[in-house]
Amino acid sequence: MRATAKATYLRMAPRKVGIVLDLIRNKPAEEALAILKFTPRAASEPISKLLKSAMANAENNFGMSVSDLVVAECKVDQGPTLKRIRPRAQGRAYRINKKTSHITIVLEDSQEDD
Repeated sequence: MRATAKATYLRMAPRKVGIVLDLIRNKPAEEALAILKFTPRAASEPISKLLKSAMANAENNFGMSVSDLVVAECKVDQGPTLKRIRPRAQGRAYRINKKTSHITIVLEDSQEDD
C-alpha cells in the first residue's frame, strides 16, 4: 500500500529542493521529520508540511500505522518558470527566471514485506 502527497507550483528552484529530498529518501517517516526539523534550508519547511500531509493520508485514507511508514519515493520536477525583467544601465534589461517546483512524496508500509 502506498500513500502519496503532492505540492505543485512551489516557488522554489527544483535544484534546491532536490538537495533536501536526498536527505530523507528511504528513511522512516518519523526520522525524516526530525531531519527536516533541523535542516537549515528554506525547502525543509514546505517538504516537512508535505511529509506530514502524506502521513495523514496514509493514516486516514489507508489505515496504515504512522510508526511503520517509510519514505519510499520522493522526487521534484520543474514547473513553469516565471520570467521577470530587471532594468539595467543604459536602457538594457536582464531577464530573471523565477523557477517553480512540483514535489511528490510516496510513503510505504515497512511491515508489508514481512
